[in-house]
Amino acid sequence: MDIQAILLSAMADYGAIAVFIAILFASMGLPLPSTFLLVAAGSFISQGEMDYWSVLMAGIAGAILGDHIGYGMGRWGGRSFVQRVGQRFNAAGLIVQAEATMDKWGGPGVFLTRWLLTAVGPYVNITCGIARYNPLWFSIWDIIGEVLWVVLYLQLGQFFSDQLAILSDTLGDLVWVMLGLAVIVVLVYKLMQSHRAEESSSLSNKAVESL
Repeated sequence: MDIQAILLSAMADYGAIAVFIAILFASMGLPLPSTFLLVAAGSFISQGEMDYWSVLMAGIAGAILGDHIGYGMGRWGGRSFVQRVGQRFNAAGLIVQAEATMDKWGGPGVFLTRWLLTAVGPYVNITCGIARYNPLWFSIWDIIGEVLWVVLYLQLGQFFSDQLAILSDTLGDLVWVMLGLAVIVVLVYKLMQSHRAEESSSLSNKAVESL
């Protein structure tokens, strides 16, 4: 029995509790197919086998709690802890990618790895902890991104309830489409930041010249 079948069985037996536990551990770094789990839960909801609000709250709570546990592990465990985690889960490449994401995007990087680049998410959490990224801003970006992630994939599961296997196979293609859209959004954000910085510099120069 593969991991997807085990999770489906657990969800059928324990409902929202299974969703909470699975997503909690996935957010902490265990290699569990959490996105598939949400899609499957959406399918169960559409068939009347699970309650939407219970699954929604369980998914969001598990994701946010797991992310903050990861942040805490990075903040108090340090880089040596991260290296041990990377070796244990063969995730050295993901850790490097997580560090590059935070160096390049900062807070929006946290947001993107909640719902889009989810494989990197747990290591972004740990990286943020090591870098002592502002915990308030981490929480804000994290909560917004996780709510979007849970709602998005539950809705997909409900909409494609009778095509769950096909949807599971095509999630990779969907991610690349969404990645393209996300890149456009982030580029616009960066351009706006650059424009504001230029305006601020221009106003400062004019103020100096007027003295």
